[in-house]
Amino acid sequence: MSYVAVAEVHVKPEHMDAACAAVLGIVPQTLAEPGCETFLVHRAADGSPRLFLYERWRDAAAFETHHAQDYTRAVYRLYETWLAEPPIITFLDDLTDQGSA
Repeated sequence: MSYVAVAEVHVKPEHMDAACAAVLGIVPQTLAEPGCETFLVHRAADGSPRLFLYERWRDAAAFETHHAQDYTRAVYRLYETWLAEPPIITFLDDLTDQGSA
């Protein structure tokens, strides 16, 4: 079963462009990680300073390994001053992995 997380990231408006660039900068490395099945980044369509990340990993260990990578930790360090509040991370159960309808 895959390990799926959705993160809602509230960014201070003055840091939104830099925050977008920082997270987009790690997409290629993240997608190349063993265990990464999907890593999508979206900006709120209503113009608010929010990012949404949809991540699908082979398992929790792959997710944790991603968060230990130097490039991921570098983005976290930047976000320490750029975020308006801590990210909201929701973990999801993929019903298609479970054979349920």
